[in-house]
Amino acid sequence: MSWWAYTRKPSVQEQRSRALRAAERLAKARGRNARAPSPVKIEGRLIARSFWGKAWCENLESYRDYEYRLPRGRSYLRSGAVLDLDIAPGRIAARVAGSQAQPYEVAIQIAPLGKAQWSRLKAQCAGQIGSLIELLEGRLSDRVMGIVTDPQQGLFPRPGEIQMSCSCPDWARMCKHVAAVMYGVGARLDAEPELLFTLRALEHGELIGAAVDLEAVRGGTERKRIGEADLTSVFGIELAAPVRERPARKKRSAAKVKSPAKVSASAKSRSAPKRPARSGKGKSGGGRSAGRGSAKG
Repeated sequence: MSWWAYTRKPSVQEQRSRALRAAERLAKARGRNARAPSPVKIEGRLIARSFWGKAWCENLESYRDYEYRLPRGRSYLRSGAVLDLDIAPGRIAARVAGSQAQPYEVAIQIAPLGKAQWSRLKAQCAGQIGSLIELLEGRLSDRVMGIVTDPQQGLFPRPGEIQMSCSCPDWARMCKHVAAVMYGVGARLDAEPELLFTLRALEHGELIGAAVDLEAVRGGTERKRIGEADLTSVFGIELAAPVRERPARKKRSAAKVKSPAKVSASAKSRSAPKRPARSGKGKSGGGRSAGRGSAKG
């Protein structure tokens, strides 16, 4: 084999063919019952297209200590060398194809975001993020974007919070395999932006809404409640007076009798008791004549 074979950089096609064979070997080694590999596939030249993916890559490129390793990492990622990428709270695990038959194992530990820093971020973003969809899609105001992407106080880890290791023989702290994985995280955030919060051990729902205890952030112990007078002076609106419930009416006593309703004449005649029939005409006739006689005499 000539000296040129050792020094010549493999072409992109050769790198992709090698990565494809390594991916097949990795899938067979894991078996059917194990978790299937989750490779990172790049379409075109852009590694990331979303707000969170681009912000991750820009933060990565701000690490001056690793800038000379990053170009090789981008080349490895585009060739499909990142065969498997798994993101969990505080860690990144990956398999990357290299010059050896077996893929290299990459392990990256990232410290969780401090509680004080997270509380400060929530306080600064309180009431400025409308919904979870807006947050994950990166539809944020310039002020909020500046807060969450700040190199020192934002969501992204600083170099001192990252520990990297790779099974390759390269002695560098960030080898090209680790760099490929770090760029792969940015590509993965395009489809799953919530993984950034998972990685920093955060609950992204806490960044939404106005239910932030500003007094707790400043060291207070009690929450302050806004009174009606304060709401009127702040917002220029008058609150409606609370509706008082009327006391329940007392039931009428059983002794009180309702006034009888008017009864029709026909109903009265039907309800009146019937008089007994008279016994005979003679008796009634005699009575009438006797009466007449006494009246004349």
